[in-house]
Order: sequence, then C-alpha cells, then structure tokens
Amino acid sequence: MPGSVDNTARRDPGAELARRAARRIGEYLTTHPGVDQDTIQGELAGADALVVPREATVLLAKILLLLAQGEGVNVIPDSAELTTQQAADFLNVSRPYLIKLLESDKIPYRLVGTHRRIKFRDLHEYTSRDDLERRRAADDLTELTQELGLY
Repeated sequence: MPGSVDNTARRDPGAELARRAARRIGEYLTTHPGVDQDTIQGELAGADALVVPREATVLLAKILLLLAQGEGVNVIPDSAELTTQQAADFLNVSRPYLIKLLESDKIPYRLVGTHRRIKFRDLHEYTSRDDLERRRAADDLTELTQELGLY
C-alpha cells in the first residue's frame, strides 16, 4: 500500500540493525562468490578484522534475516542429542508418534537409562528422506493423473 510504514524497526531497534547487517552481508556474498573464507571488518577505525569460514558468513546472514523479521533463532549442533519431546517439537509431531518412528527404526536413537536420546543430525536426515518420499509420491500421483486423463 502506498505510503505504508513498516513499524517493526520502530518497535525493535535490534530488528532494524539486523536488517541492515543482513543486507550488507548479502551484498558482500553476492559480490564475492566462490571464496572459502571471508574477512569481516569492524565498523570502528582501527578495529581488527575477523576471518571466518564462508559457511559461517552464510549462516550469519540467515540468522540476521530471521532476527530482522522478528523471529527467534536457535543454533543446534548436528551432534546435539535431544529428548523425545524436543525431537517431537522439532518435527511438529506428537511425542507418541515420534516414539513409533523410533521403534520402527525410521530414526536412530540411543538409550540413556530408560530415556531415549536422538541426535539432531538424525532428525535432519529423517526430514530430508521424508521430504524426498513425499515429492516422489506427488510426482507418481501427477503421472497417474495424466495417464488417466484426469487433469
């Protein structure tokens, strides 16, 4: 709408700062493709430069974009072990459904006493496999629909 104003920055100065930083990093990534490491200069004169792996720069850009949108961000290492409730929350499923996935060997886990622990990496791999299976099923359904002339 013409003349509309985004009040997000007015409510949260951190969001505006994150938006500006994300834009600057995005421009940097676009103008410096294919490098293995990036040098981040401080904004103050005489500030030491920070050299970081390219993956860290990309991750920082993603984090800043989310913060600019007012989203909270959690960074979880692939090796982190989650409780069944945390894993269910991540997958957006019920805890009993997650336990069925674990017991049917669809997601690896280990026992700590009587409690199950699931590596974040294994949850991520499960979601990737599940997404691929869903896409294949949708493609098969589309193909069948076309064969039957139901489109």
